[in-house]
Amino acid sequence: MSYDVIVVGSGPGGYVTAIRASQLGLKTAVVERSELGGICLNWGCIPTKALLKSANVFEYINHAADYGINIKGADADFPAIVKRSRDVANGMSTGIQFLMKKNKIDVIAGTGKVKAGKKIDVTDADGKVTEYAAKNIVIATGARSKELPFLPIDGKKIIGYREALVLPKLPKKMVVVGSGAIGVEFAYFYNAMGVDVTIVEFLDSLVPIEDVDVSKQLGRSFKKSGIKVMVKSSVKSVDTSGAGCKVVIETKKGKETVECDVVLSAVGIKSNIENIGLEDVGIATDADKILVNDYYQTNIPGYYAIGDVVPGPALAHVASAEGIICVEKISGMDVDPLDYGNIPGCTYCAPEVASVGMTEAAAKEAGFDVKIGKFPFSASGKASAAGHKDGFVKLIFDAKYGELLGGHMIGANVTEMIAEIVAIRKLETTGHELIKTVHPHPTMSEAIMEAAAAAYDEVIHM
Repeated sequence: MSYDVIVVGSGPGGYVTAIRASQLGLKTAVVERSELGGICLNWGCIPTKALLKSANVFEYINHAADYGINIKGADADFPAIVKRSRDVANGMSTGIQFLMKKNKIDVIAGTGKVKAGKKIDVTDADGKVTEYAAKNIVIATGARSKELPFLPIDGKKIIGYREALVLPKLPKKMVVVGSGAIGVEFAYFYNAMGVDVTIVEFLDSLVPIEDVDVSKQLGRSFKKSGIKVMVKSSVKSVDTSGAGCKVVIETKKGKETVECDVVLSAVGIKSNIENIGLEDVGIATDADKILVNDYYQTNIPGYYAIGDVVPGPALAHVASAEGIICVEKISGMDVDPLDYGNIPGCTYCAPEVASVGMTEAAAKEAGFDVKIGKFPFSASGKASAAGHKDGFVKLIFDAKYGELLGGHMIGANVTEMIAEIVAIRKLETTGHELIKTVHPHPTMSEAIMEAAAAAYDEVIHM
């Protein structure tokens, strides 16, 4: 059978690409070897957020007295929490099935392998191989947990994010290796559930890609929550021969052994580019990524790649945006390349972290004369009323033209606030225009206006 577009992989890059292709009148199919929705909907973004919501609710109950409400004997039913998470994920995956039917997209179940001549072999569960052809093939096979040689995932004592989502019971102690988004989100969740959590980070701060002020604040908040934070530290070995794990950690003071029940490896991801036919077709790769141009065309005409398999931030919303640009270009539309300098990043621990654009250090390194505005949530009426005073909004402006170079937030619900900064940067709004943009009171989002005012010495509430 022949198509205009075949998409290999149905994650947030793949299924969005397929839907947009179908909207544009292209006969479209998706090849998926596992669940529709990919890792994000089934084993990543969505089920993780469901777990984190349960942790939020449990924390509210445990701190109900702070709000004048007395609750006794609250207990976290861990299997029920995991079941809810799985139910949410399954519901989302069912929703993608509906979208495929609605948009008349053929779903081909099996493992895809691209071939020369714009063809693809799909091997189904029974081992049967069927060949399909398409004018355009889009590779969107995503990524998986990276494994380090000294930290091999066995699924029992040393686990990745998939196992962390469905542990049969709560461990008493856990060591989390890596403090990117996956690491700090699970560290927060398990700590909120009552687990003794130690987080180990090789670099000198948590969430090391974030602005240094945000990293420091998250470290303080985590320590206040009872999480042991070890930065400038690295795991040298894990002994799993006994009942639990003995984790040898190299710190600036020397080696330290931490005993725990489970080690969560959250040291990054590995692109799924093996055994999918790239070498057979001659598609160029480098450093674990497929090389593409601004419109996701590989070096071989008719073959495209998007999402975690190409250079750039490995984020669901990036994959979706890339897929839309890719098929709009295929269909002949006049489209602009994606602005990778204006991609928001969100981390859903508590307090939440959200950012876009340059950090203060990066702006200065780039030669900008900067104005910095910072507004703490401790000065926000809404944050005080809600009982969430940890954190701040930090904005970085170019002093010469007033351009907003970067926005960095840590606090309750900031992942819902960052889109304002993304839009402001897209529209090239200046600091003075932001100050004059009336924000509703009382809201957490007022802190954005106040931070802008602070940069220009006009702040009112601080």
